[in-house]
Amino acid sequence: MRLKRYLIIIAFLSSLIPVIAQDSHQDIPFILEDLFSRILNTSTDNERLRLNDSVMLLIDSYAASDSVMKHKFKNVRNLGQIDSPDGKIKIINWNIALRDGSNKYFLYIIMYGGRNGENRIYKLTGESSSKPILTDFIYNPDNWYGAVYYGIQPFRSQKKTCYLLLGIDLGNTITTRKIIDVLSFNEKGEITFGRKCFLKGKEMMSREVLEYSSESVVSLRMQSGKIVVFDHLDSFSAGHGDSPDNVGAGLFFDGYILKKGIWNYTTNIEARNRK
Repeated sequence: MRLKRYLIIIAFLSSLIPVIAQDSHQDIPFILEDLFSRILNTSTDNERLRLNDSVMLLIDSYAASDSVMKHKFKNVRNLGQIDSPDGKIKIINWNIALRDGSNKYFLYIIMYGGRNGENRIYKLTGESSSKPILTDFIYNPDNWYGAVYYGIQPFRSQKKTCYLLLGIDLGNTITTRKIIDVLSFNEKGEITFGRKCFLKGKEMMSREVLEYSSESVVSLRMQSGKIVVFDHLDSFSAGHGDSPDNVGAGLFFDGYILKKGIWNYTTNIEARNRK
């Protein structure tokens, strides 16, 4: 009965999407909010993922619409939506928490095609893993590590426009990761995550990963277009090592400052507008 009910829901949404698209997407937020509410309140992973199929069906249609670059849904609590300041990139993403504490991630990257061109849509899925997110590796859509991005900032590196990303991987019940990464596009329009432009001491890294106890709150934000700040990570208690589950926010801030296409690590940085 439950499978039949979900097939009916998906069929209903399929018939409704063309109507919604013609009506400026005004009904989609209510449907998405209802779907996400059901996902949170359902008891099994299979049911959550079936409901998520309906979410993806709606986002598929929305991402392909002519107005997607100028529009943003309001009051959809579980849907991340960010636009690059240069107006060329839009990101829509969310996560589905599973009963074992892991997460599945769903990501749409939309590149503006210009006045006379079609937008390009990149659709990715990933899932949390106990394996570390590597700081010296370039990821692509096939091996993307999975995260929810909440910040984006264009910058120039070696005469190329790239996009700094701020994201979070909710990991598991023990640790959380926050990520500073770089999104870029090659000559074929293919996307990659990571670029050797993070200088930390004498090491040039492809990204920064902050891994810490899920019981702690660690901030990571853009202070300006050229400065990223985050809480310095410290151990909770002496004698327990620096394992991620014993690490949290310290008493000052670290950060990266952009200089000539390189993000330079700086410790004890001044962070204005601290809340």
